[in-house]
Amino acid sequence: MRSFLFVPGDSEKKQTKAETSGADALILDLEDSVALSAKETARRMAYDYITAHGSGPKLVVRMNALDTPFWEEDLAAIVPAQPFAIMVPKTISGACLQKVAAKLDHLEKENGIEAGAIKLCNVATETAMSLFNMDSYKDATPRLFAMTWGAEDLAADLGAQSNKDESGVYTGPYQMARTLCLLGAVAAEVMPVDSICKEFRDEAALRAETRAALRDGFTAKMAIHPAQVPVINEVFTPTEEDLAHARAIVQAFEEAGDVGVVNLDGVMIDMPHLKQARQLIAKAEAARP
Repeated sequence: MRSFLFVPGDSEKKQTKAETSGADALILDLEDSVALSAKETARRMAYDYITAHGSGPKLVVRMNALDTPFWEEDLAAIVPAQPFAIMVPKTISGACLQKVAAKLDHLEKENGIEAGAIKLCNVATETAMSLFNMDSYKDATPRLFAMTWGAEDLAADLGAQSNKDESGVYTGPYQMARTLCLLGAVAAEVMPVDSICKEFRDEAALRAETRAALRDGFTAKMAIHPAQVPVINEVFTPTEEDLAHARAIVQAFEEAGDVGVVNLDGVMIDMPHLKQARQLIAKAEAARP
């Protein structure tokens, strides 16, 4: 998966439009994009959408946060439809995921769903306290498949005037949150997913953010508008040139035998490069239809 597109849970129009966006996953949102008065409507519409969904993007539902009175009702309404995953917002530590996983255990059994079938992902950086607990996600639950970060709620928690400087670059606290999420996800052996680019009409900004995410080790990015999806998919799809170079590295090591370093076109290539090459090839093969 390369792209995760947020879609309001109570908007049939936007859900229909999202279907043709090319996103690898749709996040049906029950949280921030849904008014308090529309929570029940959003649950019902998300349930109907999931049960009517055939082949296509994977469906993730963002539940309301654990410090609200809505999250248990969200899960009770959505689990019977069996989405691919539940996104847990505003997590403080791995204990938050364990709490949701325990609820899913009960609801899956109650609804005749295979144990562990519904995955979990989370937004791991939305409060100051959460930044101290990134190591707690490792082994928190086998349901966890991805972690992402967010800057907007973190800015609100910090009481910040803005999370970007005059040139549009995230300031120190948010760059740190991004880095900690990346490290925490890799340590937990799950997908690190980059946050949204809120300037959804600025393709240059989106492309720059997505390239930076790929460069640093993120494997996917979230989107808030269908127009962002093609750019994200393009950047996160290995080019033929990238794949040719990766295959050349693998071939060089195979031909050299039991060695730790090879010379490829005048460049010394060692085992970390071989690992990266194999990961790139595996990613490309997994993306094939």
